[in-house]
Amino acid sequence: MFYYKVALLGSSLEPLIYLSKEEIKAGFTVKVTLQSKECFGVVLEIVQEPDFQCQPVIKITDSFFSDTQLLLAKFTADYYCCSLGVALNIFTPHSTMQKPAFKKLSIFPPNLTDKQKDAFNFLNSHEHSLIFGDTGSGKSEIYISLICQTLNEGKNAVYLLPEIGLTPQLESKLRTFFGDLVAVWHSKLNKNKKDSILKEINDGKTRVVLGARSALFLPLYNVGLIIVDEEHDESYKSNSAPRYNARDLSLVMAKQVGAKVVLGSATPSITTVAKIPYFRLKGGFFESKKEIIYENAHNEISQSMLSEIKNTLDKKRQIIIFLPTRAHFKYIACKDCGAVIECPFCSVAMSLHKNINALKCHYCNFTSRILSICPKCGSETIEAIRLGTAEVVDRLREFFPNNKIEKFDKDEVSTDIKLNKILKSFKEHEIDILVGTQMLSKGHDYHNVGLSIVMGIDSLLAIPDFRAREKALSLAIQIAGRSGRKEEGRVFIQSKNRDFFAKFLQNYDEFIEDERKIRDGLFPPFTKLMRLLISHKIEQKAKEITDKTADILRDCEDIELVGYGKADIAKIANKYRCFILIRSFSAKPLLRAVKLIKDNTVQIDMDPLSFS
Repeated sequence: MFYYKVALLGSSLEPLIYLSKEEIKAGFTVKVTLQSKECFGVVLEIVQEPDFQCQPVIKITDSFFSDTQLLLAKFTADYYCCSLGVALNIFTPHSTMQKPAFKKLSIFPPNLTDKQKDAFNFLNSHEHSLIFGDTGSGKSEIYISLICQTLNEGKNAVYLLPEIGLTPQLESKLRTFFGDLVAVWHSKLNKNKKDSILKEINDGKTRVVLGARSALFLPLYNVGLIIVDEEHDESYKSNSAPRYNARDLSLVMAKQVGAKVVLGSATPSITTVAKIPYFRLKGGFFESKKEIIYENAHNEISQSMLSEIKNTLDKKRQIIIFLPTRAHFKYIACKDCGAVIECPFCSVAMSLHKNINALKCHYCNFTSRILSICPKCGSETIEAIRLGTAEVVDRLREFFPNNKIEKFDKDEVSTDIKLNKILKSFKEHEIDILVGTQMLSKGHDYHNVGLSIVMGIDSLLAIPDFRAREKALSLAIQIAGRSGRKEEGRVFIQSKNRDFFAKFLQNYDEFIEDERKIRDGLFPPFTKLMRLLISHKIEQKAKEITDKTADILRDCEDIELVGYGKADIAKIANKYRCFILIRSFSAKPLLRAVKLIKDNTVQIDMDPLSFS
């Protein structure tokens, strides 16, 4: 009999020991039982016969995890404080032991400008680097040149994007150069499509994988290049265990396999600029002029805005409008007592959706009828507050009935088919005005956009987050960059913080230096943060666990207990939430401290990006 330590895929349990009559190599997946239920696990190593009875391995499968995947999974488990089974579950295993042969190709790269050539040479001279390039400066052409070089050397490439909304346009551009060597991977693909792509990867037919963060964990061999575009984007960070950041894991993986990593952004994160060598690529690829207009307002359809829209439409140019809120209104409130209608299961206001004639919670999806009387004081003076995308679309259709106006947010873009349809229609000028949330900022490149409008940006500046200024400015720059890509464009910004945006909107370099001074000694990149989240159905129990955990951490060396208590959103889905924030000058003291916490209700988030 052989005895093996096995990590159960997706399980938070520590590895268990199983027995088998057959010899099994480390990394292979096996079917086993746990409390009479069948599940899959990964063989980690052979061990001595234990002094307790073990369950047998039911079946040895043909799939396996490579040494590289096992190493990266172990790092993920250790650094992001989860079990190895949970970490391994984000990887897609190999399905055949036969490693495909990759030929050196002869693909001609795009023609680059002198500035782009300088950037290309800089990126080539570093194992990991950042291209800090303005919107429209031609980063994509540099990426494609690097991919050409990688394939011509007989290696493969991974091209990561923060969201699938960016893939249709970029896929078309990549296929122009690489044809069927390109595969697109993301979570919304059906099983048949995923199986087809995995077969092509195993057969060596796919050489370039374009996709969201999960593409990093595919069973690719001979990876020579990893591109992480829009590296500042929070979508690279997972919101569930393991709470990894794909940008950071790409650097770890590249070191293991000897690949080059290129990060890119027009608004790189402050942490990345501080830690990664970068090339500053200024100016747009196309000659264009951009005029910025500020309005001392927060979130309203003003006469000035309507005038800008009309002038742009008269010139047969397109318009994009950003605001951070979907639905018709963010919430409804009582004029007399100020009470906000909250979700009964979450500590958040319910959003008004006119299309379904209901209030809806965007956290737990609970819906209820629209109230006409305040439940607190009985007043009938209920009003809707803060415009959402749906309301803006409805009102603009009244002002401009002869123009095509569409919505671009999570409510509207619920499937891959809808996404492609909207983007295709906008590209072909069938849509005049596109109104959306942050999805609009994700690198879309359309040359006929003559006006970018930014609404509600001040609400992002007001969030309780040390990165609030960085997030708001980055978003404003990204939205502004969608207009005037080829010809002149205009940017219309509603804000009561004009001085901030006017100072930094066209000078992100200066903002980086200003922000570094504010954060020095307190926040990343100068320190490491870890956030602990405690949630429980009983409010007092959540508080007790939080207090007990804080007492443990308070006595740990080389860490600072920054604060703890109720979370900003104190209840979600009927569970009460508390937080603890700790800080240190390196990761080791934080990781050492949380090993003292044995309560499974405590969720750990290393390098947190969200504080709500």
